Order: sequence, then structure tokens, then C-alpha cells
Amino acid sequence: MKKVSTESYKGVRDFYPEDQFIQRYLFEHMERVCELFGYEEYNASILEPTEMYRAKTSEEIINEETYSFIDRGDREVTLRPEMTPTVARMIAGKSREIPFPARWYSIQNFFRYQKPQHGRLREFWQLNADLIGVSGVEADAEIIAVAHDLVRSFGAEERDFEIRVSDRRLVDSIFEAAGVTPELRAPITRLLDRRAKLENFADELTTLVGDKGLALTLIDQIDRTTSSAYLEELRLLLAQMGVGNMIVDTKITRGFDYYTGMVFEVFDTDPANRRSMMGGGRYDNLLSMFGGESIPAVGFAMGDVVAKDFLEAHNLLPAYAPATEVMLAVVEKDSLSHALRLAHDLRREDVCVSVNFSGKRVGDQIRHADKMKIPFVIAVGTEERTTGRYTLKTLSTGVEITLPADRIAEHLFGALG
Repeated sequence: MKKVSTESYKGVRDFYPEDQFIQRYLFEHMERVCELFGYEEYNASILEPTEMYRAKTSEEIINEETYSFIDRGDREVTLRPEMTPTVARMIAGKSREIPFPARWYSIQNFFRYQKPQHGRLREFWQLNADLIGVSGVEADAEIIAVAHDLVRSFGAEERDFEIRVSDRRLVDSIFEAAGVTPELRAPITRLLDRRAKLENFADELTTLVGDKGLALTLIDQIDRTTSSAYLEELRLLLAQMGVGNMIVDTKITRGFDYYTGMVFEVFDTDPANRRSMMGGGRYDNLLSMFGGESIPAVGFAMGDVVAKDFLEAHNLLPAYAPATEVMLAVVEKDSLSHALRLAHDLRREDVCVSVNFSGKRVGDQIRHADKMKIPFVIAVGTEERTTGRYTLKTLSTGVEITLPADRIAEHLFGALG
């Protein structure tokens, strides 16, 4: 029989307990910060009709970067590459029932068929936070403040990251003044989004527009545009919300076609990891693709891969701690049933307990607990069964304390904080 490889599919990850601990840490911070701003959690299926992405996402993403297939009902479906079209579909489907403004967030997995590289995989988890139903600058400020406070919640200082903000309307006005035809505007915007990664951006832009003079004019106008009254108002509002590291960068355009106004990206300032960590913007027209009226909306997304890279670059990753708080080492076989009863009683008091079934010497069981980073051990043998008192050992210090069964949980809660 042919051996099956233990390697995972290219571009996806297995999460061993230590990896899942970091993942859960990221998710808990994402959840907490969103809920502090009044955002409610939602969810949706990972499968969507391909036509939904084709209607508003670039053809490049559909043709080259999605996992799309024909199902057994002869329907074209796609594993979601992003969340914004999904949340737009959900809001549009119940727009008369949902009270606006709606503040929604989700943390889900996504798939993109792309070359795996640093900070980018084929499967990834991502926070999406959206504020729907408010058209003013205050909504734009709030969504940026959520992103800012999320990074700060990990322990980062403002000097560790910068928030680069622009406005799609600035680019649109430059296109209008330069006479760029409507069909060229979306591909030019997507090319602008990749500008920092291209060595010969001017040549590629010239090839796209077919006119070197026009290409140079566009580059010059974009580079000379430094701000706007709207962006300065946004800066002022953000300062009032405790955000002091916003900068205007008109080179930020974001690659999706549906953005209509403010766009932003959050960059790590560490030279070894200087890349975008998250981004988003305003998409006021996306909901109208489902046949209803336009509803103003703004949102952002942050992926788990870049979030972990950021924490690692700034030495902010938490030390692994298992969920298990105490392990019961069974001294002899006759004590197993007593250990199981003690474990049951402790669990009823919300103590996370594992029982060692190995039958090995107590010293080996304690070394096993230490290797697993379990903080406390209780040996259960004849003496403990007879006296009803148990010695709780702190593995990090070697300190021991003897307690009756009904005092163990209280002591653990005090020791664990």
C-alpha cells in the first residue's frame, strides 16, 4: 500500500497546540477590540457563487487567484477570496430588517490561489470589520481607529506602525482632468496599487495607457497631490480619537474595483518587516449590485499571517501556556479511580485538569507535565486517598503546598490570577 504523505497541501498550515495558542491569541484581541467599538459578530458560508466576485472584483483575481469549480448541480462556485462582497450580499438581502448603522465583524478563513511567500499563503484567516449605513467622515475615522487600537492592543507603540491614508476621489479627479477613459481607470488603479513592488512602473503604465506623455502626467499629478480638505478633517477626528500616526499617502489606492472614497493601509515600520499589515476603505456602491439602493459602507481587513509576523518582528508574541492548569500524577494503579473522582470534582469548579494514565514513575509523570508546560502537579496515591489531603506542586519554582480537596480550586485561582 502506497504511503500517504504527512505534508499538508501547499500554501496551507497545520496548527499544532503551540500554533493554535498564537492563533487564538490573535483572534481574542480582534474580537475584544471590535466589541469595544460596538461591533457584532456574524458568519457566512465559505462557498459563494462565482458571479458575485465577477461582478465587482477584478477579472485577474477571478481567473488567476480563486479556487473556483463547477459543482454537481452545474453551478460555478468559489471558495471566498475576501469577505466584503459577502457582507454586502447579506446586508442587501435584509436591508429593510437590519437597523442602521450596522457594525459587523467576522474572523474567517479564505482561499486564494497564489504563490506562497512571506506573509502570503493560499489559505489564511482574516478579521473583517465593517460599518454600514453612515456616509460621513466620522465613520471613516472610526474604522481607522478600530484598526489602530487593534495593533495597540497587541502591545505595539505608535512608532511601530503607520497608517497611510488616501482617497480614491483624488485619483478619480486626476483621471478626469487627464482625460483617462472609464474603461482604463480600474486597471490603472490596480497597477497603482502594485507600484511599490514594480521596478519599471512607468513603463508598465505607459504600456497600459498606450501614451507615454499621459503616463508621465498621471504619475506627476499623483505625486504632487499631498492632501485634501477631507483628509485633513479626517486627521483631526483621528487625533481626537487618540490616533496620532496617520499620514497622507496618495500612492495608496487598494486593488479592488469597488472602493469609492477613503482608502488606507497600516504599515509595519520595522525595516525587516516593512510591509502592509491591513487595509480597507469606503465602498458605497457595492451593495447596489444586488439590485437594491446604494448604502454607504466602510471597512477593513487584517490577516493572521501578517499579524503574527508583526508581533514576531516586535517581540510581542506571547509565551505558550497550555489550557491545562493541573495534572494528576497517579502513583499506583489502585489510585486511578480516586484520581478520576478528584479530577471530576475539580472540573466542576472550573479547573482544567488532565489525568496521567501512563503508569510510569511519578518523577517521569512530573517531567512529562513540565515538558507540556502544565504549571501544577498533584500526586494521587495511598496517602492522599487515606488523608484526603493533596500536595500541589508548582513546577516553575518547586514550591509545594498541602491542601484538602475543597481548597485546591481556590488556591489555583489565586495562583493563576
